[in-house]
Amino acid sequence: MKCPSPCPILSLLTDDLLCRIRSKIAEEPDKKSFRLTCKTFLRVDSLSRTRLRVLRPEFLPGLIAKFESLEVLDLSLCPRVDDGMVVLMVGAIEGTTGEGRRRRRRIRTLVLRRATGLRYMGLEMLVRACGESVETIDVSYCCEFGDREAQSLSLAIGLRDLRLDKCLNMTDVGLAHVAVGCGRLERLSLKWCMEVTDLGIELVTKKCLGLRFLDVSYLEVTSESLRCIAMLPALESLAMVSCPLVDDVGLSFLGSGCPLLKVIDISRCDGISATGICSVVKGHPNLVQLNASHCMVELSSALLQLLKDSKNLNTLIVDGARVLQSTLHTIGSGCKSLVEIGLGKCTGLTDSDIRELVPGCTHLKILNLTCCVSITDASIAAIVHSCRKLVCLKLESCSLITEKSLEMIGTYCKLLEELDLTDCVGINDTALGYLSMCSELVCLKLGLCTSISDKGLFFIASNCSKIRELDLYRCSGIGDHGMATLSGGCKKLKKLNVSYCNLLTDRGMEYIGRLGDLSDLELRGMNGITAAGLTAVAAGCESLSELDLKYCENIQDVGFWAVAFYLKNMRQINLSNCTISDMGLCMVMSSLPCLQDAKLVNLTHVSVKGYELALKACCGRLKKVKMLASLKFQISPELLQTLTARGCRIRWD
Repeated sequence: MKCPSPCPILSLLTDDLLCRIRSKIAEEPDKKSFRLTCKTFLRVDSLSRTRLRVLRPEFLPGLIAKFESLEVLDLSLCPRVDDGMVVLMVGAIEGTTGEGRRRRRRIRTLVLRRATGLRYMGLEMLVRACGESVETIDVSYCCEFGDREAQSLSLAIGLRDLRLDKCLNMTDVGLAHVAVGCGRLERLSLKWCMEVTDLGIELVTKKCLGLRFLDVSYLEVTSESLRCIAMLPALESLAMVSCPLVDDVGLSFLGSGCPLLKVIDISRCDGISATGICSVVKGHPNLVQLNASHCMVELSSALLQLLKDSKNLNTLIVDGARVLQSTLHTIGSGCKSLVEIGLGKCTGLTDSDIRELVPGCTHLKILNLTCCVSITDASIAAIVHSCRKLVCLKLESCSLITEKSLEMIGTYCKLLEELDLTDCVGINDTALGYLSMCSELVCLKLGLCTSISDKGLFFIASNCSKIRELDLYRCSGIGDHGMATLSGGCKKLKKLNVSYCNLLTDRGMEYIGRLGDLSDLELRGMNGITAAGLTAVAAGCESLSELDLKYCENIQDVGFWAVAFYLKNMRQINLSNCTISDMGLCMVMSSLPCLQDAKLVNLTHVSVKGYELALKACCGRLKKVKMLASLKFQISPELLQTLTARGCRIRWD
């Protein structure tokens, strides 16, 4: 689009003043409108832009050269970036100013997540070009990255934040290079780096004494690693989710070390018990957050007493533990600073336990009671009377909750923003009428609530205009009229799930098409909609980036053509078990420039040739594709190799 000529009055404003004006613009669509207003605003946008995230790597060199203030370079949407492209990028990063002077871009953050086409030589060139200014690098999910790539990263001597999640080929050798070269590291994430052992962790703890955050989740490290981690003098946050070889001995090391530790996540560590957790809590009286979900049978009396004395504790998550009599009374009476409590799937939890807990938790904002099947309206009454600051309440599968609970929530929880009522079979239209008094609601989940209808949705749409996410999965009473009220009252809706709402027809899709801000739509199993309905959605919701059409068996190619024509922002699509043809699939896959993830399972009307043509049309963009396992031996091996080489992960169903 050609920018209009600048307005004469703008010549009275300096670039510095215009940059300050632009900095006040928060939303990306508004920033886009700003730079399209005139040439002056376009130039100011170029001067002030600090972040660049692109989809097509061929534009990278020109864009980097254009934005002189660039600080964040995000290539997570460019799986095709390879060493050759890096050569061009380096030239732009080390580019010249208009007067011919060299002006290196001060890139502080490199996001290379899933940039699977990049190898050690390109990574080394990029790191050298950024120099000491780069402080954060994210190479998560670059599954082929190994020791040589880690050695390239070690050249970033000013690095403070490094994320290596799921770099599956990196061993202790590569981690040693990082530890030696990046001694200033403050944050390090090694989640799913399965080749890293105790030796690698020991090297890191000896060389990176300034570490404040460390994530070793899903590693097969032992308590020897915790002995070394305990020696870190500045460590404040430790995540070690699902480390099966860690035991109470390791936690005792942590209890006597890490003097500044405030946050610890030991969820799903099968080898630990309440005794080990006691060691950690006892050694760190200033602990702020403790996540010990699904790692102990029950909350022991010793642990409860220690928690009671933890005056600064604001987050306690003990999902899956057995709750004994007076357990929650001890927590509620002692932990006065609690802001978040997680009790999901806790066995033995009753109304009396909740009544014992909440009187002392007046600052509580987040409460998770998922699958606590014994609680009733009495629990909700206690919660709403004591916790007036509640922002998020999760009640999934609490089947004894009725409309009385929703009346109390609507009356007292005026700040509530998120409510999960999935599979709460006692919820009906009257309950939603009461809930509509919570006008601050942003996220509402009503999946499997089969007793609600269009009437209840009318109440929500009439009073809850701030809703961004609504889940109506398998709400069999919801029909076209419900979508009509929704489209009129919830204009800001971004995520909608109406899968298996079989009363919906093409008319309902027309109403959904009026939700212009919608970015995520699930229509799974909607046999009542045809090509006309899908066309209405595609034409009206051009911001859609995720679309699930699995088991929509009555949509013909004309509907998919509309998807290809209108939805240019589509990044993820599920067409499994649809009746799309070879031509329709090729049209969709070739016409969506942002498409990265496609699920194409059991497309009975698509031939092997159709699959091949469709995959060839988008092989440079796809990051993930899912197909039937039988196609693995029918699709050209050369094509599959090309997809893999260009950064696409193929999943066989």
